[in-house]
Amino acid sequence: MGLSKTEIFTDQQNEIARFAKAFGHPARVAILQHLFKIETCVCGDLVNEIGLAQPTISQHLKELKNLGLIQGSIEGTRVCYCIDPKNWIKMKRIMSEFLDQDISIKEECC
Repeated sequence: MGLSKTEIFTDQQNEIARFAKAFGHPARVAILQHLFKIETCVCGDLVNEIGLAQPTISQHLKELKNLGLIQGSIEGTRVCYCIDPKNWIKMKRIMSEFLDQDISIKEECC
């Protein structure tokens, strides 16, 4: 497998790609939507809510946590997850700047 060569891209390009990865799987989108709806959660609740196996949910939670979009706290034998507000706001700003770019459409476009 080849290297991704992320070092040849700007920090901003890498950050946009990292945040976009969060939305690259419908399970992660569903997890984020559920966390917004209830504002906190434990992993078992997500298994019941989303309908995927616990190890699969755990992998998606790990990815979202590595991206910084969620945070988790250990309460006994459970881990509670919630949206990381600071990083969510940062992601929204960065993605909005990227998505708000407009092109000027000319009659003779590619």
